[in-house]
Amino acid sequence: MLLPGSIVHLVKKELSSAGKLSHTAVAVERGGTPILLHTHLANAVVARLLAAGKVPGLEGAKITRAEVTVRHSRFDFLLEKDQRPFLLEVKSCSLFGQRLAMFPDAVTARGKRHIEELLAISSQGTPCGIIFLVHWPHADYFLPDYHTDLEFALTFQKMKDKLFIKALSLEWRPDLSLGPNVREVVIPWKTISQEAKDRGSYIIMFSIAADAMITVGNLGKMSFRQGYYLYVDTAQEELSKHIKRHLNHNKIAQGDIEHLRNRAASCLAIPIRSSVPLEQEIAGAVEAIADATLPFSGSSDRLHANDLYYFADNPLHLPLFMELLQYFRMDRLANIL
Repeated sequence: MLLPGSIVHLVKKELSSAGKLSHTAVAVERGGTPILLHTHLANAVVARLLAAGKVPGLEGAKITRAEVTVRHSRFDFLLEKDQRPFLLEVKSCSLFGQRLAMFPDAVTARGKRHIEELLAISSQGTPCGIIFLVHWPHADYFLPDYHTDLEFALTFQKMKDKLFIKALSLEWRPDLSLGPNVREVVIPWKTISQEAKDRGSYIIMFSIAADAMITVGNLGKMSFRQGYYLYVDTAQEELSKHIKRHLNHNKIAQGDIEHLRNRAASCLAIPIRSSVPLEQEIAGAVEAIADATLPFSGSSDRLHANDLYYFADNPLHLPLFMELLQYFRMDRLANIL
């Protein structure tokens, strides 16, 4: 959402506020709808929803204390529910497609630890739960983002039938007040079990800082313009291992793609985990929006040639490319659920 031209809502800080920044970014607009960015406000939202009895399954629960430390973690709320203590953690979700939301949007060792701690506490007799606030009124489904953080997703699966878990869709008005529509979002556990595995496709993005002639394995010298080059590949198993191999700058180049990697100013991997082959479809979609296509043989272990797709500007700043990732990571799944 934070793309060039996006409208961001700022709040001016008081002069006495700590820190050097004059404003705080609290929301960004997507299609004219404000999306909350300020994660600290999520707790205030949940406190309000609890007080209004709008959290399904926690009607009548009361907040006893906020910011509670138990074992090695600090949790957002200690509740009293049915005259018993109840630990509740809150997560703010701003990653979503048209109808499907995911969490997290970055690797979160802390989030994984929170789940493990809550599972341990729950096993000792204290009920525990997590609420995921989805800041998008059109969300129908919620999944852990196994593309970005597979370890979190695998840990998320362990919560089924052991913890209280709710994903709630919220609507924010243009004045950043909370709308009345709060809906429970479906968590398709079968889909998580099927899709959250270390397999699928990936996009490797190389940046070339200046025009250069680069010797690329058996292809010999090739001319590369300054810009960004994308390469699409697939791994039916050990996807993370394949990606790590491509990103390892210290590795001796064995395939054509490694020669390019060793001359690149930077390399970035974008995994798209899936239970079905998507490489050709992804490559076709990337080619359709690329500035140019270069024939390329790819890695030495490939049985067929592939192409490089050239972008003069960083694809991560281009709405069309972000929509492409959104489709293959989220919207494609929402269409078959």
